[in-house]
Amino acid sequence: MSSIGPEVVHIVSKCTVKPQCIIKETPKEFNLTPWDLSFLSAQPIQKGLLFAKTPSLSDGENPINSMIKIIEQLKNSLSLILGHFYPLSGRLSTRKQDDPPSYTIFLDCGDSQGAEFIYAIAENVTVANILNPLNVPPIVRSFFALNGSINHDGHTEPLLAIQVTELDDGYFVGCSFNHVVGDGTSFWHFFSTWAEICRTKGNVESISPLPPITKRWFSEEEQQQEVYTGFNLPFSHHDEFIERSIASSPLSKRIFHFSAQSIAQLKSKANSEACTNKISSLQALSALVWRSVTRVLGVHEEQETACRLLVNDRLRLSPPLSIDYFGCCAGGVTGITTSRELLRHELGWAAWLLHEAVASRSDDKVRQWLNNWQKNPSSLPVRRVPGQPLVSIGSSPRFDMYGCEFGWGKAIAVRSGASVNRPVNICPISGIRFRVFEIL
Repeated sequence: MSSIGPEVVHIVSKCTVKPQCIIKETPKEFNLTPWDLSFLSAQPIQKGLLFAKTPSLSDGENPINSMIKIIEQLKNSLSLILGHFYPLSGRLSTRKQDDPPSYTIFLDCGDSQGAEFIYAIAENVTVANILNPLNVPPIVRSFFALNGSINHDGHTEPLLAIQVTELDDGYFVGCSFNHVVGDGTSFWHFFSTWAEICRTKGNVESISPLPPITKRWFSEEEQQQEVYTGFNLPFSHHDEFIERSIASSPLSKRIFHFSAQSIAQLKSKANSEACTNKISSLQALSALVWRSVTRVLGVHEEQETACRLLVNDRLRLSPPLSIDYFGCCAGGVTGITTSRELLRHELGWAAWLLHEAVASRSDDKVRQWLNNWQKNPSSLPVRRVPGQPLVSIGSSPRFDMYGCEFGWGKAIAVRSGASVNRPVNICPISGIRFRVFEIL
């Protein structure tokens, strides 16, 4: 499998898909929130599902004709659903003026430029070639579009790019989704709704997920303004605030599987050691990863080490935002301690540290972060203390990834692209490099 690389993926066709029908009273422009703008330097969300071909798909039909029908069905359903997820069909735009000075980035959907749709073939590649190797094969990176882009590039590049790659015995549906437009919750809301429309052959009326709420949330003070034109950023050019990752050799990816039983045991162990019942499965698993990475890196016992988790701020606001709010509403919480304290104590101690960090993300804390960001705007990558080991936990076990059915049966695997939004950590002693741990 090591001989298989990106060169075996051939693009067969590429086109633009526009909304068939736009929901009435949909605005042409969307002002962006601090949540949205903080992701300008980050890379798009890249997630995809691997499916196996089944005999029922073709029903004895010529395989080429069968694939043509599948591609057309995917494009038609995408066109239908873009009318509901209208922000994905636009582009980012910057409005500047000198007198009075202003610099505003917004989401422009006036021309509805549409999403990109790519059909590709991975020759002589099977489902087993993807699943069997110990490390995720590099070819998976070629199953996604917009590689090497950052979200600010959405000024000229599509905000949504779909690539359907046909394998010898399967399909991979890869989605590259601009992180300024939405977070993981919004990503899977879109993906699952698109899959349902495809599965029901365009029956928009039977959508089980609720339609997205595309109106951006702003504080009460901002909403009371008669004319609100978005945040005036204290810049004159994007070079003053946009950062791009320095190119480096691709990192190897490995998937670790934890059974439901092992997760339950881990959660029980953490709660028992911390004398509580409040530690979640994710917090227990994150603590295990944090302690393991810190130990492997050989972090000096007096050095601080941190574990950062992305959390959904929708339900932390008061009143809470709907889970169907379509946009970025993700904030970060961090547990910090010294290597000695982390490794001297048990799993439950570390898990409780993370639990407290998550629990402290209250309405007051969210609004404080929003206010502070407006006073001192910044964008990802996340700033961290130089030399401080950082483990960052992304995604969520609550995302119903395997519930996305296009009519081909359940997905057999979830994979991510090359894009990772958090920094790389390098251990100078062991040479180990790691990025984000994603919960798939």
